[in-house]
Amino acid sequence: MPQGRGEIRARLEARGIRPTKKLGQNFLGDPNLVDRIVRAAAVGTGDRVLEVGAGTGALTRALADAGAQVVAYEIDRRLEAILREALAGTDVDLRIADITKVDLMAELGSERWVMVANLPYNVGTPVLLDALRFIPAIERFTVMVQREVADRLTASPGSRSYGMPSIVVALNSDARLLFTVPPDVFFPIPDVESAVVELVRKPAPAASERAIELATVAFQQRRKMLRRSLGGALADPAAALAAAAIPATARPEDIDAAAFVRLAQVTS
Repeated sequence: MPQGRGEIRARLEARGIRPTKKLGQNFLGDPNLVDRIVRAAAVGTGDRVLEVGAGTGALTRALADAGAQVVAYEIDRRLEAILREALAGTDVDLRIADITKVDLMAELGSERWVMVANLPYNVGTPVLLDALRFIPAIERFTVMVQREVADRLTASPGSRSYGMPSIVVALNSDARLLFTVPPDVFFPIPDVESAVVELVRKPAPAASERAIELATVAFQQRRKMLRRSLGGALADPAAALAAAAIPATARPEDIDAAAFVRLAQVTS
């Protein structure tokens, strides 16, 4: 049965479950939007799909009905009975576990995967960025996040949203914002808009992890010029910037991921 907001609320109340902010729980209660996400993810028969934050199973069920082989993680054991009921008749591999403590490299193996998820607000960004950096088996991501997070993931240099998430995404993928999502399709209704983004993995430069290290140091003082903010990370920041063809007056928010890679290459 499709899960609207009223249906989700009734299922939770029948079991005395209240969504918690601690777990970032805002359950998607719009069947049309669920179908739109599945279409955007372009998954079908035989595709291996990883879902993080199965919730009440609305998206999980739709992915399975599209023919995908779904492995779905959910941290909240209170939701297990609801999920088992929603997923009856499917072959979804439901795992009640904290995704931040799961060795995904080991569990996913070397097969090709797609992540499709309404990511929990509280852990969505680090889970996504870590998967991009360290789990090459996941080739594509179609995920819903807070609109503010989506803007950070897809931001370009010079934007107010530009920062470390933008750098990590740019080094590891081609990203685009697909569409925005209003608050009133969730139960409970959050205070912010959401958005669905797509990330398609691309080969990261050899020096990408060193570039991320340098960018992390730089963005801790994003208003300072790089020649000052990188003083603790580089022996001679001015010389390194010159060698990397980066202006001496540049701030971290002014340069793109490729510039941080050049900086990493000349200082390695």
